[in-house]
Amino acid sequence: MTSDIILGNVERALDEIRPFLQSDGGDITLIGIEDNKHVTVRLEGACTSCNVNQMTLKAGVETTIKKYAPEIETVTNIEA
Repeated sequence: MTSDIILGNVERALDEIRPFLQSDGGDITLIGIEDNKHVTVRLEGACTSCNVNQMTLKAGVETTIKKYAPEIETVTNIEA
C-alpha cells in the first residue's frame, strides 16, 4: 500500500478520534509515519497532563488507527 493511502487512512482515524479528545479539552496532531508502520502523534491540551493519556493512546488512538490502517504496528506519543 502506498504511503499516501496510509497517510489518508491515519488522518481519517484521527478525524474520528479528535472530537472525543476535544470534548475533554485536548487534541491530537500527527507528527509522522515511519516505514509505513510506525505512527508518531502528539497529544495536546488537557491530554498532555491527563494521567490516563497512555491508556487513551493505546485504547482509543492506536485501536482506531489500526482499524483504518491495519498495517500500522505502533503508535507513539511525543511530549510537547
